[in-house]
Amino acid sequence: MFFDTHAHYDDEKFDPDRGEVLSRMASAGVELIVDPASDIASAEKARDIAHEYGFVYFAAGVHPHEAAGAAETYLDDIRSLSRDPKCVAVGEIGLDYHYDFSPRDVQRRVYAQQLALSRELQLPVIIHEREAVQDNLDLLKAHPGVRGVVHCYSGSWETAKVLLDMGLYLGFTGVVTFKNARKCVEVAEKMPIERMVIETDSPYMAPVPHRGERNSSLFVHLVAERIAEIRGMTAQDVARITLENGKRLFSLS
Repeated sequence: MFFDTHAHYDDEKFDPDRGEVLSRMASAGVELIVDPASDIASAEKARDIAHEYGFVYFAAGVHPHEAAGAAETYLDDIRSLSRDPKCVAVGEIGLDYHYDFSPRDVQRRVYAQQLALSRELQLPVIIHEREAVQDNLDLLKAHPGVRGVVHCYSGSWETAKVLLDMGLYLGFTGVVTFKNARKCVEVAEKMPIERMVIETDSPYMAPVPHRGERNSSLFVHLVAERIAEIRGMTAQDVARITLENGKRLFSLS
């Protein structure tokens, strides 16, 4: 059984057939899914999906792309959403210096506020980091005790060791199946598997051989199979261990 710890079923790309896709999860061995928000509106949509499908949970937060547009009330909005029993994290939050859709100083401010909020709420965070390694580490060090996962990890082993020393989990997507994913493969091989979770980042980042297609949790087994190949394990063991890791991370029984 698989736990897809990061899939955006609130995304409009699933509007035509969301129910049909989610109805296939049990037969595909997908036991649990977390749908992280990009802003308050998407958190509300993810919440509604989670209440419709018992195996789906959600996270509430403001993505760095949306940081500049966050309303003054956004922290109170996340607090309110966090009271929902199906809210398991603050996310997706972080820094993205590749696209810079929000000014970097605004990204850092909103990220820091949400890291502090996660400690207040005693919830893990789901972290997005792209081309902002040092600022991410600095902000995490400024908020000791924050727990959570760096999703879609594709950085170096040296950075991974720092994040692991902070107690964070690392999430692996279909990127690990790409031919040029050398750093990602190195980390997947060397890191303690007890701190690894798997994810799809649906509808994005479809694994080989579906690269370029709309992704879904139906492909999460391909991530597990590739990690199993890298580590010399069975895919069943990778699925079982990462399922338990995800349950521990998000405090799900």
